Amino acid sequence: MARKRRESYWEEKLEQFSIDRRKQGTLYNIKAVRSISTQFRRWENSVVKQWLNKRPERKRKFENLSGIALKRIYTPLDVSHHDYSRKSGLAGSYPYARGIYPTMYRSRLWTMRMFSGYGTPEDTNARLKYLLKEGETGLSIAFDMPTLYGFNADHGRAEGEVGKCGVNVSSLKDMEIILEGIPLDEVSTSMTINAPAAALTCMYVAIAQSRGIPLQRIRGTAQTDILKEYAAQKEWVYPPEGHLRIIRDLMLYSTKHMPNWNYISVSGYHIREAGSSALQELAFTLADGFAYVDLGIEAGLKVDEFAPRLSFFFNCGMDFFEEIAKFRAARRIWATVLKEKYNARDPRSMLLRFHTQTSGVSLTWQQPLNNIVRTAVEALAAVLGGTQSLHTNAYDEAWALPTEKAALIALRTQQMVAEESGVADVVDPLGGSYYVECLTDEMEQGTYAYLAAIEEMGGVLAALKKGYIQREISNTAYKYQHQLETGDRVIVGVNSYKIDELSPIETLKIDEAARLRQIKRLGDLKETRDARDVREALKELRKSFEDPSSNCIYPMLKAVKAYATLGEIVEVGRQVFGEWKEPSIL
Repeated sequence: MARKRRESYWEEKLEQFSIDRRKQGTLYNIKAVRSISTQFRRWENSVVKQWLNKRPERKRKFENLSGIALKRIYTPLDVSHHDYSRKSGLAGSYPYARGIYPTMYRSRLWTMRMFSGYGTPEDTNARLKYLLKEGETGLSIAFDMPTLYGFNADHGRAEGEVGKCGVNVSSLKDMEIILEGIPLDEVSTSMTINAPAAALTCMYVAIAQSRGIPLQRIRGTAQTDILKEYAAQKEWVYPPEGHLRIIRDLMLYSTKHMPNWNYISVSGYHIREAGSSALQELAFTLADGFAYVDLGIEAGLKVDEFAPRLSFFFNCGMDFFEEIAKFRAARRIWATVLKEKYNARDPRSMLLRFHTQTSGVSLTWQQPLNNIVRTAVEALAAVLGGTQSLHTNAYDEAWALPTEKAALIALRTQQMVAEESGVADVVDPLGGSYYVECLTDEMEQGTYAYLAAIEEMGGVLAALKKGYIQREISNTAYKYQHQLETGDRVIVGVNSYKIDELSPIETLKIDEAARLRQIKRLGDLKETRDARDVREALKELRKSFEDPSSNCIYPMLKAVKAYATLGEIVEVGRQVFGEWKEPSIL
C-alpha cells in the first residue's frame, strides 16, 4: 500500500482551520449559539425578506479585492468556534493579534515619518529639518531612480532622473550633507533602498563612526528587501543569488555590530502598489519574511539572534476593515510560525513590528484635495491595525513629489488621529468585532493557502523564477482595472462624480540644475579623494564578492570611507554576479 504523502506545515495549518470551524461553542456556550442561530434564520426569513421586497440591495458583488465574500451582517455565529487564548489573546502576549505591546499607544505613539527626499542633498536636509521642527518623530529618506539602481549622477542612464523621485546619492559625501545636523543617536532613520542597500547602510555607519557614535546606539531601517523587487518594483541590479549573498553578509554584520538596526524591512508596500490584493500583499510579504529567516539560519545564526531585527513595511488602502484584519492576521501568523516552525524562544522574535504607508496607488490626480480624506481614512485604519510607524502620503503625490505645504498637511493628519480622535486611548478597540475577527481568520487562512502553493513550487525564489507571484499580482491588477472601467468599483472623481479641472494645484518642480550640481560635486570628489585608496578598496571588495565564505560588508565599508562612489561599488558586483532578466509571465 502506498504511503500517504505527509502534509507540509502550511497544509497542516489549513487543515486546522477546517477543524476549528467545525467546532461550536468554544467562545460562547452551545445553548446560546443555537439560540442565535434560530434567531438569525427567523430574521433572514421575515425581517430581511420583507425589507428587500421594498428596498432591494444595490446591484453589486459584495466582496473585497482579495475575493472574500462579505456577509450582510456578522454575528457570534461567525466566531463562536474561536479559542480566544490561541487566536486573540491579550496585547503584548502570544499570539500578539491584538498588538505587540501591552499598552500600545497609551505609553508611546507610533513613530511619525514623512517620506522625504528630492533634488540635491541640501534640498533634502532642509526638508528633514523642517519636518522634525513640525513634530515628525522619525526620518524616512527617499532616493531617486539612479541611486535605486546604483548609477552615479553623471551616468548616461541617470539623465533626466537625478533628484526627481527622491534625493540623489552618488557617494558618502552626499549622505554626509543629507544628515548634516541630524542627531543620529536620537532619531531613527528609515531608508527606502533595496538593491544598493548594503552600500547605503555602510554610508550611514561611516557617518556615525565619524561622529563617535557607537553603532549600538543608532536606530533605523534599511529596506533591503530584494525579493519583492523581482515580484513588484523591478529595481534589482544582480540575479537574486548575488543580492541574497550580500543580504546574508549584512545580516551577519548587523547582528554582530548594530543590535538596534533593522537591516531588512520586508516590504509588502510595493507588492500592493503593483496591483496585488491585501491578501496577496500579506501572503507574499510573509513568504519573503520566512525566506529571510531561512537565509539567516543557513548563514549559521540562531533564529533568536537575528529575527528580532526583522521588520515589515505594509501598504494601507481604502478598504478600511480589510486592512485592519490584514495587520492583525500578519501578527498572528508571524508569531505562530516563528514559534512552531522555527522554534523561536525569545518573544521578541515573534513580534511582527511594522511600518505602514498609506496607499500611493489610491491617490488620484483628479480632484487631488480628495486625497487628504483618503489618506486620513487609511491612516486611521493603520493605527487601528496597530502599526509601529506611519507615513501619510501628501495630497499632491499623484502629480509630483510633495510640496512643503502638502507634506505638512499629511503630517498634521497623523497628529490629529493621534491627539484628537481618541483611537490611541484604547488597545485594539476593534478586537471582538464579529466582522473584524472573522475577516482576520479569512486573511490568515488565505495566506496559508498561498504559502502552501509557494512551498509546493520549491520556495519563494523558485516561485519568482517561474513567474507565479508576478502572474498572481498581474491578474489581480487586471481584475481591479476591469472593475473600474465597468463601474463595479467606484473611485470618486475618477469614474464617478467627475468635474472638469484645469491645473488644480501647484506642484513641486525639480530643476535640471540639481543634476548639474550633483555632477560637479562628483567631479570635485574624484579629483580630491585618494585614487589609490579607492582602487585598493574596490579590489578588496571584488575579492570578497568572489569568495562566498567572506563577509563583503567590511571591504564595502572600507570602499565607502575611501569615497568610492555608489556606481563604482555597484559596478564591481555587476562584474562578479552579472545581471538578471525576469521571466515572461504572459
